[in-house]
Amino acid sequence: MDSQDNKQLEEELSLKLFVVLSRAFQTIRKRVEEDIKTYGMNPTEFAVLELIYSKGEQPIQKIGDQVLIASSSITYVVDKLEKKGYLVRKPCPKDRRITYAVITNEGHTLMNEIFPKHKEAINSIFGGLDTKEKELVIDQLKKLGYYAADPL
Repeated sequence: MDSQDNKQLEEELSLKLFVVLSRAFQTIRKRVEEDIKTYGMNPTEFAVLELIYSKGEQPIQKIGDQVLIASSSITYVVDKLEKKGYLVRKPCPKDRRITYAVITNEGHTLMNEIFPKHKEAINSIFGGLDTKEKELVIDQLKKLGYYAADPL
């Protein structure tokens, strides 16, 4: 095989990898979203509530960066979760420009009930891989992600 054939093969494999990875991600995301909907939330609401449940109170302005949603959507999502009684806003005593989202007792009770079920659903979705395969895929995807972020 000459270098032109190698280059062509690499390009074809890269395209195939992109398609396979995209389809797998779409299927996995669809199944995860279906699970989340059974708890009466959309994926964005669940992500915000899970962040606050896991990490404690968060400045509303910083939530978007952590759950990968547009900052313009955060206020709307926080409003919805507040109306459902799952979180409240708390002003920062040191800086009036900052407001924290804080999980309520009701939100905590809900997450204590549904988060273990959600983890089971995720485990089931990824049941096609054994432990070693999961570790290998995680390592390979990290490597790919780091390279794609800074290819030089």
